[in-house]
Amino acid sequence: MQKNGKGKQVLLITDVAGYSKVALSAMLPVLTHLGYDLYNLPTALVSNNFAYGEYAFLDTTDYMRDTLRIWQHLGFHFDAVSTGFMTSAEQASLVRAFCQAQRAAGALIFTDPIMGDEGSLYQGLPEETVGFLRELIPVSDFLLPNYTEACLLAGIPYSKEPISMDDAKALIAKLRDQGARSVVVTSMQVEGEGSVVCGYDAKADHHFILPYKLIPLSFSGTGDIFSSVFIGRTMAGFPIRESTQSAMDAVYEMILANKDVANKFDGLQIEASLDIIDQTAPKA
Repeated sequence: MQKNGKGKQVLLITDVAGYSKVALSAMLPVLTHLGYDLYNLPTALVSNNFAYGEYAFLDTTDYMRDTLRIWQHLGFHFDAVSTGFMTSAEQASLVRAFCQAQRAAGALIFTDPIMGDEGSLYQGLPEETVGFLRELIPVSDFLLPNYTEACLLAGIPYSKEPISMDDAKALIAKLRDQGARSVVVTSMQVEGEGSVVCGYDAKADHHFILPYKLIPLSFSGTGDIFSSVFIGRTMAGFPIRESTQSAMDAVYEMILANKDVANKFDGLQIEASLDIIDQTAPKA
């Protein structure tokens, strides 16, 4: 079993679902398997995945405000901070200030602007979500939106048809204009390439495009798994392109391994599939 976390401390800031392998429930087992010391700051407690159509929801902004104040007083520092689902502009403001301070002290900041898919916001999310998640872009070292989220953040119309490679680069350029450094956009359709992940590596100053075979199955939480593997590989020192490919391969193989699971809203059976993460590791 390959472990490469080397005791590095990673803070996960996103929601907790009581039922469904999404958000923290998806990220914790992956990054723990990779050897990282994990900490968490829940942005909300949710009864279950939004895909079920009804859910109970508890906003944790007051708890976050008090926790971050105490952590600042205690001088806690992390090697990396990953941000995900946010409920409000106040939460985003708190997290932005915290990430600025952590980044100034040497932390890497990974931002997954969780808010939508297939051209629209997730059920129940207000339009203002786009604006306050946009405010996190300048404090991010790595921005990890899906195509829908990238379009929303960039203010570019979502296309149901494949876009050109020039348009894909223009989309990333819009995000870079807003302060993004390295960018990885998932779930894209590009003319002549099919389904791809398209990215920009700020350190190497180059774009890359990685095609993948689309599996006609929809599991909740795959984006969280992608982000977790990407974070783990990047923190271990792999280049962004290799980290992205490893994350893509892990998600693909996990979907295949779980294709017969009846309840796909509940997400992938991650704990039973962790060996796949080792099998899809980049070559050193």
